[in-house]
Amino acid sequence: MSTEDVRGHTGIHILKGAVFHVLGEGAKWSASAGSQGTHGHLAVQFDRKPTDEEIVRIEAEANSKISEDAPIEEYELPRVEAEARWGDYIYDLFLLPPELTTLKVFNLPGWNVNTCGKQHTVRTGEVGSLKIAKWRYRGNKQLLEISFDVG
Repeated sequence: MSTEDVRGHTGIHILKGAVFHVLGEGAKWSASAGSQGTHGHLAVQFDRKPTDEEIVRIEAEANSKISEDAPIEEYELPRVEAEARWGDYIYDLFLLPPELTTLKVFNLPGWNVNTCGKQHTVRTGEVGSLKIAKWRYRGNKQLLEISFDVG
């Protein structure tokens, strides 16, 4: 994985934390996410169209977390232990197979925790910055879709 790919992927976790912090508990379930190089996207289940001000706050919160240069934790632990420690916050709408008994978990304490087997930066500051390129809300699917770039 290239350095750009790692930064872009880590940006997904930082953005997801910002979405959750600004929009609340109703925005905790990711429907899809992906990145290639420094470009990424995130789709989160949400029950209403966010305001333009909320989107601006999401970007600002993400950049604030990047500026903190906070350490990122990664764990590999039994599924039962991960669920006991973080509950269903480690999951997304796409479920993991029940036979998977050991999980890799990304944790940015107080910000985002998610099962994830990909490579991440060691600290948030390595991402550089995050710019929301575009977003849309699909009311029929109750999905907030955000495209972004890290730089």
